[in-house]
Amino acid sequence: MKNKRELLERINGIVEQIESPKFLENKGLGNEIGFWIFDYPAEYELTVREELTHIEKKLDKKGYQFKNINLFAEIVSLLEQRKLFDKACEREKKVGLDALKKNLAGPLQQSKIANYIAEKYPLAELDFVIFTGLGNAWPLLRGHEILAALQDVMGHTPLVLFYPGSYSGLNLQPFGEVESQNYYRAFKLVP
Repeated sequence: MKNKRELLERINGIVEQIESPKFLENKGLGNEIGFWIFDYPAEYELTVREELTHIEKKLDKKGYQFKNINLFAEIVSLLEQRKLFDKACEREKKVGLDALKKNLAGPLQQSKIANYIAEKYPLAELDFVIFTGLGNAWPLLRGHEILAALQDVMGHTPLVLFYPGSYSGLNLQPFGEVESQNYYRAFKLVP
C-alpha cells in the first residue's frame, strides 16, 4: 500500500464486502471457513481504528448483530481473571518481553484464548465478529496462531481480523518486517 488515500479507498469497501452473501453466508468459499483479513500498514493503526468506528455505526444502523472483540483487552481480562496480570507486568519489567512470552505460554495458549472468547460471547448468535487489537497483543498473540485456534470455536460465524501488517493470501507478515507465517485458510476482505 502506497499511501493513506489507498488505504481509505480499501476501508470504504469494507461494508459492501461484509454485506455480500459471499461473506455473510460463506457462499463461494467451497469448504473453507469464513475467515477474512483486512490488512493494513501498522503506521495507520489510528486511522483504521477511527474509520472502524464509523463502519461499526453503519453496520449497527443496518441491524447486523456483531461484536468487535479487542484481542488485547481479552488477554488482559483473561490474565486478570487468573490473577496474573499484575504479576505479568512486573515480570516484564524484570525479564523483558521475550522471557515474559515464555512465562505466559501456558496461560495464553491460543486454544485457551479462543475458548475464553467463545465462553464470553454468543458467537453462534452473531452475524459476524470483528477482531481488533492484535498489534497491541503481539508477540504474546500471533495472528496465524489465534486464527488456527478460533477455527474450533467460531462455527459458521464469519470473522474479520484487522491485521497490522500484510497478508498475501498465503502469508501473514506482522508490521511488514517480521518473518512471515503461513495461514492458508483466510481470505482478504478488501484486496
